[in-house]
Amino acid sequence: MSVFTAAADQSLCAPLPVLGKDVTVPLVTGGEVTYAALDYAASAPALQRVWDDVAAYAPYYGSVHRGAGYLSQLSTDLFENSRATVAEFLGCRAGDQVIFTRSTTDSLNLLAAVVPADCQVFVYETEHHASLLPWRDARVTYLNAPRTPAQAVETLERALADREPYGPALVCVTGASNVTGELWPVKELAAAAHAHGARIVLDAAQLAPHHPVDIAELDVDWVAFSGHKLYAPFGSGVLAGRADWLQEAEPYLAGGGASRKVARRTDGGVDVEWHSTAARHEAGSPNVIGVYSIASACKALTEAGFDNLVAREQYLVDAVRTGLAEVPEVKVLSLFGDDAPRVGVISFVVEGWNSSHFAAALSAEYGIGVRDGLFCAHPLVRTLLGSDPQEVGECGAPEAEPGERSLNAIRVSFGAGTPDEHIERFVRAVKELVREGAQWKYRTEDGRCVPDRGAAQLRSAAGW
Repeated sequence: MSVFTAAADQSLCAPLPVLGKDVTVPLVTGGEVTYAALDYAASAPALQRVWDDVAAYAPYYGSVHRGAGYLSQLSTDLFENSRATVAEFLGCRAGDQVIFTRSTTDSLNLLAAVVPADCQVFVYETEHHASLLPWRDARVTYLNAPRTPAQAVETLERALADREPYGPALVCVTGASNVTGELWPVKELAAAAHAHGARIVLDAAQLAPHHPVDIAELDVDWVAFSGHKLYAPFGSGVLAGRADWLQEAEPYLAGGGASRKVARRTDGGVDVEWHSTAARHEAGSPNVIGVYSIASACKALTEAGFDNLVAREQYLVDAVRTGLAEVPEVKVLSLFGDDAPRVGVISFVVEGWNSSHFAAALSAEYGIGVRDGLFCAHPLVRTLLGSDPQEVGECGAPEAEPGERSLNAIRVSFGAGTPDEHIERFVRAVKELVREGAQWKYRTEDGRCVPDRGAAQLRSAAGW
């Protein structure tokens, strides 16, 4: 019986149209199949609406903030209107700034560059590397992985209460884990941070595509996210929030656009007056197409209605978890337990399988794209796998051969554009691979598990 049978009578919104929904890929077993893109947590496909908006604007592309011509003025208006759209999407407060960057990683590195020199940063070991690693010039306290949302708040409160000396502090936390998909208690963590005189930045890379993010309601100081996870893969990201630290610091990048006035001094040097607006940290020619694509995605998701999108995604999450629970050899990774609310990101390991081998078989034999590895969250995955943090294991480059134990996991992720059939095929493929094994031989090449094209082709039992 299909995992979707029980929910067949529910009234759910249809998947949002995305690019690539009809792309076919070859199978090593022969023939082709429509590609099942189940790696949204890495990069989500572009919404058709976003692509159409970008294509309509592209002939009118011009320089931003620098030209007197019609196309330049049109592009400038579009760029600044996009800023206003993103601010509305995020529920920004009066005085908040929206700065356009390249990605979540770029946004958090920008923030790391402007924190006061004596700032202490608190970050959980469970963070994505984009949140874990940028704070190189600050005093950093790494917090152990909590096992409940309440424990996450308690751990932070204790750490903040014990900090010495008492000065500026910043808490960095994810909204939804890129490994387990579990939602973090952001509002409670923000309250704890503020109660102890600290600020908080929310890594919303995995949250914004799946749930509404409201800066004012969550009471966070900054939010960072990427366009490529928000169905707008054109190279832009966002840092939005309080302006004071941003205005007081030197520009993240020095150059045109960040400066208001530049003049030579009599001693041969240069005097510079920097902008106090978001432009202060947007030096260089901006990626207007990337920025416009984010604004388009924000509008599309808002118009579709997050209540509808969340309900349908929860239906898919339940279908995947139900299907995996029927396979005893599968262990789903979780910090907070089975009942924790989560977005469409699920990681697991399969007993007796190297994770790279399993992911390769899903791709080569079923046309399903997932990810295997440590997902740029090495400490978290190793904690969840119960392995020693010192054990060898690289993100996306397992060293184990097919069939050998690996220190990595498999991640399936989906969202607003995922059709039911992709989830059904994935659950069926997992069950078949565990029950019957792979139908093809595989080998490790350049750190990846790939089909062995020169091996004896198919097992006789396969019937091809």
